[in-house]
Amino acid sequence: MKSIFFHLMPYRDLPEDFESKYESIWVTPPNSELCDPRKVAQYYQWNLDELELADRLGFDGVGVNEHHQNGYGFMASPNLMAASLARRTPNNSAIMVLGNTLALYAPATRVAEEFAMLDVLSNGRLAAGFPVGTSMDVNFCYGVPPTQTRPRYREAEELIIQAWTRPGPFTFNGKYNQLRYVNPWPQPLQKPHPPVWLAGGGSVETWELAGKKDYTYSYLSFFGAKFGKKLMDGFWAKMDEMGVDRNPYRAGFAQQICVSETDERAEKEYLEHVTYFFKKCLHIPPYFFEAPGYRTRKSTEFAIKTNQPGDIAAAAALEKNWKTLNEEGFIIGGSPATVADRLIEAAKTLRVGNLHALLQIGSMPHELTKKNITLFAEEVMPRIRHIWDAEGWTHNWWPSGAANRAVTEAPAGAQA
Repeated sequence: MKSIFFHLMPYRDLPEDFESKYESIWVTPPNSELCDPRKVAQYYQWNLDELELADRLGFDGVGVNEHHQNGYGFMASPNLMAASLARRTPNNSAIMVLGNTLALYAPATRVAEEFAMLDVLSNGRLAAGFPVGTSMDVNFCYGVPPTQTRPRYREAEELIIQAWTRPGPFTFNGKYNQLRYVNPWPQPLQKPHPPVWLAGGGSVETWELAGKKDYTYSYLSFFGAKFGKKLMDGFWAKMDEMGVDRNPYRAGFAQQICVSETDERAEKEYLEHVTYFFKKCLHIPPYFFEAPGYRTRKSTEFAIKTNQPGDIAAAAALEKNWKTLNEEGFIIGGSPATVADRLIEAAKTLRVGNLHALLQIGSMPHELTKKNITLFAEEVMPRIRHIWDAEGWTHNWWPSGAANRAVTEAPAGAQA
């Protein structure tokens, strides 16, 4: 199992009455009222410190992503953060950029160039994330018409792969990108190109692209394995239909995790910050969450068939109900042994070989975040690292320049 510390970089000091006073955490929260640049300067330093700590402690990867106009995760340019991490992660963790929202870039060669720069700068440690992007970012913040989201994405993916693998200069004539000369300098260090990681919330078309192009797929959700099972069962059924093997490293899953010395202490230390996340950081009205035309009919039909857990999470957060949040799987919290056992169960339930561990949650302060990262690295990772070893799979999508922390024999306490 690959463990990736995935950082959202949220605004940690939203007002107590935020969700009752303001329309949304995304798109319209007034920046002049709510976003203090002096606090953001401190947050960015903490965020990078936390990611660098994860590298020193032996995480397999450190992860960043792209969002716009919000307090849920204000990393408008993940490539800036990744460039900093490429120089400040001497333990050679993979640099996971999940990712650049392809439909936003015109021309998409900008992504090809910057990702190639990151791959060279990190000595081949880049995993290149190609998300479709949220409706909030793509349609509302950047003004892409909803029905163009997926076509723009498909064309951008094609152009980027050609830019990385086809000798230049060459001409590219697409509907959204018309380029007389495609000839980016540099090309990536990894050949034929950095591994492509897809990320999403359940679009069937994204599964099909993963199977067709041999990309990984990571389900990025905040609602746990219990609700993720239907979705990931659908993903693996699609792989079976396409004749693709069930290598667990094809798939990843995001999970909010809270580790302390005991189960009781975890509740005491983390409940306030988890509640902040579900009440404030997910405060998004339905009309922003998905613009009409953003999702295709096929994916809409699948979403209707699967139970949506947002209401349960919101109710539990409102009541500050640790028991419900934990039992429903929205968080996995407790002692190292409790967390490891539940992560092993979740990984096997979903058949995933990549864990995107969300270890800084909501308003969680810097010192508590460092404690969470450290306990996870020292006492949880050794227990979960070898759960797929017995099946003999190879991780074909791991950056070639990143360290491979697996060892020949499982350490004491590891479970398989």
